[in-house]
Amino acid sequence: MARPDAATPYEPGFAGRFLRWCAKAYSAASEAEVIATMDERMISEIARDCSISPQDLVRLARAGPEAADEMLAMMRHLGIDPVEVLLQHPALFRDMQLRCAKCSAKSRCRRDLSNSNAGKQFGHYCGNSDELNAMRTQPNLMLD
Repeated sequence: MARPDAATPYEPGFAGRFLRWCAKAYSAASEAEVIATMDERMISEIARDCSISPQDLVRLARAGPEAADEMLAMMRHLGIDPVEVLLQHPALFRDMQLRCAKCSAKSRCRRDLSNSNAGKQFGHYCGNSDELNAMRTQPNLMLD
């Protein structure tokens, strides 16, 4: 697996690969439209392969392939290496992606990231703040 540079959005894991596949295979259709064409059995099978619920798969598809980009940007802003987190804690990484994809504070998160204020404020609104703060105490997860 190639390591993305710090400026490249990265969407690893089954859910990310599935969403990239949908975007490529159905470039004219949104991921939600693709999911809508699938029967419940197929959605359940894909969700099981991704280790997520069918409902989360549908939500993730509706949110689009960039749905968790804020999480990756926040990790880098805090000095956390997203690739190391993925490699060392894949289930946690997936859960954090899902939480970020469903987050209702994305505009505040983006604003704080663009203002370089996120490190001070994310604990007030980020659903991943406990995990991110715990990661900050682990030198093996920090960017070099």
